[in-house]
Amino acid sequence: MTVQADAEGVTRLSRLRQSGAMKLILPRVFRPDVEAVIVNTAGGVTGGDQLALAATARPGACLTLSTQAAERIYRAQPGETGRVATTLTVGQGARINWLPQETILFDHAALDRRLKVDLARDATFLMVETLVFGRAAMGEVLGNAHLRDRIAIDRDGAPLFRDGIALDGDVQAHLARPAIAGGAGAVATVVLAGVAADGFLAPLRALLPRDAGASLLPGGVLVARLLAADSFELRRALIPALLLLNDGRLPLNWRL
Repeated sequence: MTVQADAEGVTRLSRLRQSGAMKLILPRVFRPDVEAVIVNTAGGVTGGDQLALAATARPGACLTLSTQAAERIYRAQPGETGRVATTLTVGQGARINWLPQETILFDHAALDRRLKVDLARDATFLMVETLVFGRAAMGEVLGNAHLRDRIAIDRDGAPLFRDGIALDGDVQAHLARPAIAGGAGAVATVVLAGVAADGFLAPLRALLPRDAGASLLPGGVLVARLLAADSFELRRALIPALLLLNDGRLPLNWRL
């Protein structure tokens, strides 16, 4: 999909092409930006599935992307991996908010997920990625799973931020290690890249709970990592942080 700003500075959809299970819904938001909700009509991801999304915000445009609900990564057959690839391009003076809801991994899930972001010199990008390792209320544990989760953000073609998570085998045992997650069952990564990122470090740290931290990286990149026992506790900490970084706004479906 592609969005662009008109002469009055209102962002409008200029191109949309969709096929297969990946669909976009464009709710009316009564703001000068575009909000798009991603719907996976297949109901989840399993081994062998391949999903891809590409979105561009042209100069001066603002686009918020979220998901209808938590994405579920189901059990995969041996030797099969589900693949999800997202490519975002943010033009001069434009902004993209990448705000999907949680990704829940089930036992024997296999996922290779990649997020690639290309920023113009003065573009702004806000993102959150949340991983939930089994539904705590259901007593689920991940005794065997495969995860490769990679984030690459570039500015003007130069690397700005890289992050990766790789887990194989007994994920529950890995998460129990103090150097990895200290027994947490859910983790979120928040990144704000833009000229205003510096000013959010102190207020963000004031909001975060004990099992979270935030740092400011060179190039105007604010990064926070949050850990929690389950998705409910994580969301309680995450929503105030995202409201702070996004001018008090969140997609409506985050509150349903």
